[in-house]
Amino acid sequence: MTSRVACFARSATLLPALLAGAVPALVHAHVGSGLGLGFAHPWSGLDHVLAMLAVGLWAGQLGGRARLWLPLSFLALVGCGGALAVGGVALAGVELGSVLSVLALGLLIAGAARFPLLASALLVGGFAVFHGHAHGTEMSAGASGPGQLLGFLAATALLHALGLAASSGVLRAGAAPLVRTSGAAIALGGLWLLWSAAV
Repeated sequence: MTSRVACFARSATLLPALLAGAVPALVHAHVGSGLGLGFAHPWSGLDHVLAMLAVGLWAGQLGGRARLWLPLSFLALVGCGGALAVGGVALAGVELGSVLSVLALGLLIAGAARFPLLASALLVGGFAVFHGHAHGTEMSAGASGPGQLLGFLAATALLHALGLAASSGVLRAGAAPLVRTSGAAIALGGLWLLWSAAV
């Protein structure tokens, strides 16, 4: 048991280390290039933060190739969603889709849901389109360019990595129910976001 706790403690140190690695990128980013704006965007909305963390958590919970393919699917299709918005292609229900993705991912984690890898990756990718479109719409309204897209993708990847590291660390420590509890908390966050959008 002591070794499991020690393993979890070592895994927990990944969180500040990853954040520390992200700070220089944000501090030294040139706002004019859009890199700093893009990196800051996912952190500005609770729906984005929770959904991107949840992708990492679920990937870690599923294990195996899902640890790579779920984040990659999200990253690829979040870019597609952004490109649609920048290209002027409208997408109905973007905000609702983003919020529902938080609720759905939280419930999947809480229920320790397991689907075939392709189905899981496509589901995550479908959610990513909404988040990407929301970001692309904001890019169209202000500063845009490759720098902002790269910053957004970097922040997204960091959030995935944080969720994946947390999930993997908890599982190695033999505390799998904690991952499911985290999913339930994310689902509650999704319900709160739905309620906030309705009032």
